[in-house]
Amino acid sequence: MLCVSCMLAVTGAKAQWVVADPGNLAQGIINATKNIMHTSSTASNMLNNFKEVQKVYNQGREYYDALKAVNNLVKDARKVQKTILMVGDITDIYVHSFEKMLTDDNFTVEELAAIANGYTKLLNESDDVLQELKGVVNASTLSLSDKERMEVIDNAYSKMSEYRSLVKYYTNKNISVSLLRAKEKNSTQRVLDLYGTENERYW
Repeated sequence: MLCVSCMLAVTGAKAQWVVADPGNLAQGIINATKNIMHTSSTASNMLNNFKEVQKVYNQGREYYDALKAVNNLVKDARKVQKTILMVGDITDIYVHSFEKMLTDDNFTVEELAAIANGYTKLLNESDDVLQELKGVVNASTLSLSDKERMEVIDNAYSKMSEYRSLVKYYTNKNISVSLLRAKEKNSTQRVLDLYGTENERYW
């Protein structure tokens, strides 16, 4: 997911936006996940390839942790911050959940590749929203009125919130498949121990 860093400098009542791209976390994870789908013929290969996803994720976490600590932003900057932080939420859910799925023998290698593909599509959609947000927050778009800029920011926030909900739903749906298969094997507790109950899952 694209890591868009936003800083707000206020001169009088006029907000000036400066946008930097510190690492393109989303796209890095998307590319690493595609590698999982295309080159993982065994569970061992898939686990090794997933380490690259984790590496990209860990590099990007510093950015999101720093962004969370930013306070005292004006309304529109705060909404941009929240939108970007939702990208971090989406990435968290994917990385932590898929890592557990890789150790779940209720999924075949082919099914794990399909699950990874689903996450990639959702990550791509989220990245598209961030690109839109980056465009409107970028200094080159200061010709927009405050009202027009806020409308785009509100729309990006709504879309990202929807994608975060979809990632949660998609993850829980896949876990429910494992639980159903575990029930047939009388090993439900093992799956609950792996993922936690629905109430215990942090997202």
